Amino acid sequence: MTEHTSGPTAAAGQPAGGPTSRTPGADPHDNRRQVLYWRLLARLFDHEEQPTLESASLAVVEDIGLPSALLDPQASVDSIVQRHPELAAEFDGLMAPEPTEDEGGRDRAGEVRRAALVSKVLLNVFASGSGTVTAGQLARWQSDAGWLERALGCKPGELRGGRAGGGAGAGAGAGAGGGSAGGGVSPTGTGGRGTTPDLGRLIPAIGPELGAIEADLVRRMQLREVLADPRLAAQLTPSMSLIEQLLRDKNNLSGVALANAKALIRRFVDEVAEVLRTQVEKATAGALDRSVPPKRVFRNLDLDRTIWKNLTNWSPEEERLYVDRLYYRHTARKTTPQRLIVVVDQSGSMVDSMVNCTILASIFAGLPKVDVHLIAYDTQALDLTPWVHDPFETLLRTNLGGGTDGTVAMALAQPKIAEPRNTVVVWISDFYEWRTEPLFESMAAIHRSGAKFIPVGSVTSSGRGSVNPWFRERFKDLGTPVLSGHIRKLVHELKTFLA
Repeated sequence: MTEHTSGPTAAAGQPAGGPTSRTPGADPHDNRRQVLYWRLLARLFDHEEQPTLESASLAVVEDIGLPSALLDPQASVDSIVQRHPELAAEFDGLMAPEPTEDEGGRDRAGEVRRAALVSKVLLNVFASGSGTVTAGQLARWQSDAGWLERALGCKPGELRGGRAGGGAGAGAGAGAGGGSAGGGVSPTGTGGRGTTPDLGRLIPAIGPELGAIEADLVRRMQLREVLADPRLAAQLTPSMSLIEQLLRDKNNLSGVALANAKALIRRFVDEVAEVLRTQVEKATAGALDRSVPPKRVFRNLDLDRTIWKNLTNWSPEEERLYVDRLYYRHTARKTTPQRLIVVVDQSGSMVDSMVNCTILASIFAGLPKVDVHLIAYDTQALDLTPWVHDPFETLLRTNLGGGTDGTVAMALAQPKIAEPRNTVVVWISDFYEWRTEPLFESMAAIHRSGAKFIPVGSVTSSGRGSVNPWFRERFKDLGTPVLSGHIRKLVHELKTFLA
């Protein structure tokens, strides 16, 4: 940022040409792009309007045919796209990588246009202001955050660990990484897209930051007053941050406010469950049981085998194949009753894991011959098995926060292991425990008994999580390394065991 410190001032301060005037030796498109990015940085870090940069940016935006509303901090991306529908396609994948071109092939005018659009999305999301937040402001921010996720090549909700929940973290980063809009966010950058940050590395960090901003907005909102007003409550879009606040505050709500809170929790649970159910159902479980005759229905007809087995009945004169026997596929599968014991740390640092795993447990509980037990704990343990089929009711019975003592949960879990070879114990926690040695010895004993023990550090949509290094090393030595990352990993591990 020291190489062209005079760029924005010179470009913005020349009365004759405004921002289109050329700094000696500089491309006019570079000057325009620098003006837009200098305004972006000034807005992000100073929060005060810089008249020179504002007027210069307005001239740039109008000159390239974009609406001046892009510079209005109060205008959401949704409102701009509604008035200018042709811009929707430009926002989609806006910051995803494009093939690097040589200097002669760069679309410099396009880079200026992208700089204006990128600035709008980033400012609306990261300049979240201060003070009390209304339900409408939260809804607008959530919508703008969705546009940022789309600009990065992700689905709305993925990076924030929300309802989409289908590919954030490193997975999304790999798909959307490698470049940025407008040749980089640096206002002094003169290179092409090859000089931009690697979004494949940045996206996993962006997700938790979006979640943190959203959580701050929820904290700044007068949530109880909003929930008490059905009109305002209807403006809320359920997200992990909002659900966390609702679960923490549910005991202080009553009447209309409590009813609205429950409705929001149920909406969120149903939407996440739909995503997780799809992941669980992607692969079949169990080996084919050939001792059971195939069911003779059309959907099981093995057409290729039927034709092959009847080729001797082919009539060249009539050019017709006579079929005297139909062959069907085996679909029945060998299944052994399996017991799945899920133990979830419900302390404050594990809220998203609590929500995800409660929903996941209910989905597995709906599978045939899978006996699911659910235990939640902090300094006390709660057996939630009677409600495991209904994640909504389960979550309402949790008490988020407090310390962590896994030994109380172990006292409930161990008696449930009747047949170790047919039992899998999934333990979700950051493992920052009070009594480390006794707890680890109990876990090692489960592993030695023949049961499958799966320690899980995080099962969030963003894959973010911190695990006590002491436990991480000992689980690794035990041959049961901590599973961290996206919830898909846990789904895969469970399906492999239950197959």
